[in-house]
Amino acid sequence: MAYITLTKENIEAEHICCAFSDKKCKESYELKKEWLKREFDNGYVFRRLDERAKVFIEYGPAEGAWMPVEAPGYLMINCFWVSGQYKGKGHGKALLQSAIDDARAQGKEGVVTVVGTKKFHFMGDTKWFLKQGFETVATLPYGFSLLALKINPEAPNPSFKECVQTGECTDKEGLVVYYTNRCPFTEYYVTGSLFCLAQNKGIPLKVIKLETLAQAQSAPTPATIFSLFYNGKFVTTDLSVCTDSRFNKVLGV
Repeated sequence: MAYITLTKENIEAEHICCAFSDKKCKESYELKKEWLKREFDNGYVFRRLDERAKVFIEYGPAEGAWMPVEAPGYLMINCFWVSGQYKGKGHGKALLQSAIDDARAQGKEGVVTVVGTKKFHFMGDTKWFLKQGFETVATLPYGFSLLALKINPEAPNPSFKECVQTGECTDKEGLVVYYTNRCPFTEYYVTGSLFCLAQNKGIPLKVIKLETLAQAQSAPTPATIFSLFYNGKFVTTDLSVCTDSRFNKVLGV
């Protein structure tokens, strides 16, 4: 099957995989498209299967990645997803290889990605990346790992920035959420259902939208798509905590 790379010229006529059939997230979906258009100018790549399917990879220069990671000279893989009937057909390997080929063509040191030490929601599959030759080059005590596939074996290891080392945020009371428009679901769930849930439970909620590269790179979490903190401590990257069925279970309230 063919793959298509989105550009500022074709993105209006093409879908971006996630949430394309979720009408309630239409605004969030368009905000993700706007985010992509701006990032294309910075070398960002969105490549997907040329089907109405959730099969895609996103990556760009690590220096411009919207997360607190030091990885000069690397490409950073962000969202990467092969879903449903398309699993097990080689799409993941093909899309990953396209990123590796781009890294080689650009003279990069390698490819890097942030994952959960164990599987985290809205993050890449750790075991799968390790099987593809990635190695763990850094970890955080609250569950994140930094994986790298080096093209230049002498390249320095990428690392997490100091601002994410503790797994804590500066606000110590109630819920604090950090999010960006890197995902077409976040705007709807954070500003809608999570706000209502917190209000109904009588729990203070502070929402911090990371709207610039500098803000994202200085956030207290490497998961800048969505990260929830409770009483100052990191809890989850799972956006489903914004739903009534998951809120109590995840937070234990």
